[in-house]
Amino acid sequence: MRTIAYEQQGDAARVLRLQEWPAPAAPTAGQVLVRVLSRPIHPGDLAGVEGFPGLPRKRSTTPQVPGLEGTGVVEAVGEGVPGLKVGQRVAFFPVPGAWSEIVTVPAELVVPVPERVSAETAALLLVNPITLLTLLRAVEDAQKGQPGPVVQTAAGSSIGKLVSAAALRHGFPLVNLVRSAAGARESQRRFPELPAISTSDADWSTQVRDAVGGQGARVVLDAVGGSLTGELAALLADGGTLISYGALGSGTTPLESLALVPRELTVRGVSVGRWLTRTPAERAEDVAFALGLAETSPELFEVAGRYDLADFAEAVDHVRRPGKSGTVLLTSPAS
Repeated sequence: MRTIAYEQQGDAARVLRLQEWPAPAAPTAGQVLVRVLSRPIHPGDLAGVEGFPGLPRKRSTTPQVPGLEGTGVVEAVGEGVPGLKVGQRVAFFPVPGAWSEIVTVPAELVVPVPERVSAETAALLLVNPITLLTLLRAVEDAQKGQPGPVVQTAAGSSIGKLVSAAALRHGFPLVNLVRSAAGARESQRRFPELPAISTSDADWSTQVRDAVGGQGARVVLDAVGGSLTGELAALLADGGTLISYGALGSGTTPLESLALVPRELTVRGVSVGRWLTRTPAERAEDVAFALGLAETSPELFEVAGRYDLADFAEAVDHVRRPGKSGTVLLTSPAS
């Protein structure tokens, strides 16, 4: 089977290799073998390959395979796994090694895909909706019963669009930040009820303060980080919270420059990687939410492009393309 692997963290275009590996052994009790037909390239996948900001790069003694999410068909079912059969369409998360053509998956992490859900939507079924729920819980916790304006960066991203849709559904005030004037126009077209501001404008921070009524934001949802962090913290009301869930930006911001103590600000990191710490019942509720969203709002599961595993370098380049709308998929043939 074909597999994309790396041995040392570094630039994805240089360290990733397409290799031929033996197919996994037959599944044991409680496991399912899945032939993966499509898997997304999430920013977290590339961060795992290239190294997370603030952590040293790693060299592994064995090849590592990126990816945690995918969709495909069941190839084999181990003992004691009810409700799944060979040939059935499924999605999975979090399962390391999704950038392989066949993976062994714990049955509890396999989600049957409803007939009404398309193959493309199935490839994006879990990570983004679960990330949305994780962020909404973090916002609710940060507001401490005192709702107020929320500002989000990377509003044109897949997650950003889900947050915008949730803001309209739940009625909380949201200001969207994007990188360009064209992005602001597109965000305004898609969500006309929500202010959209380009950080390329010289007075963007003044525009944000006006949009939140001058009192400052209660919460900033930030997927950018880097040198933008200081300016985002300045947009918070005293006692506000900056929730970081990505590192798309460049540069750094010293923590002591944020005036955390005198303004009683909170900086909190949030990661979908901790989803398995939720109870099985809580995870089941999250999966049910994701399935419902996929069936009722498939337009929120936007695909930017599709590339065969062999064309991973072009796929990674597309992920980093300015103005990209949606998620890039890596695909495999059905057999």
